[in-house]
Amino acid sequence: MHYIGLIFSGMLLCNCLPHLASGLQGQPFPTPFAKPRGVGDSSPLVNFVWGFGNLVVGLALLAHHPVTIGLNADWIAVLAGAAAIGLHLALHFGKVRRERD
Repeated sequence: MHYIGLIFSGMLLCNCLPHLASGLQGQPFPTPFAKPRGVGDSSPLVNFVWGFGNLVVGLALLAHHPVTIGLNADWIAVLAGAAAIGLHLALHFGKVRRERD
């Protein structure tokens, strides 16, 4: 169960980046709250709130399961979660952008 929390922490911390960046730049970006879900754009405010929520929960999971950065199983679990969601989102949003053009 410990590693599942770390994997989710990595996923949430990775996912917060595009939403926070879009929100802070005043740019729309897809969120789970858009129509159609994950394809349509949400406002910059919704993106900031969604990204900030991901950041808070991701950091809370790390606070509950402290990690030492280095070549160890805990850090690898965080990185695996970030890589998994990062690859998925890159493919998904790449497809969304191609279909819009």
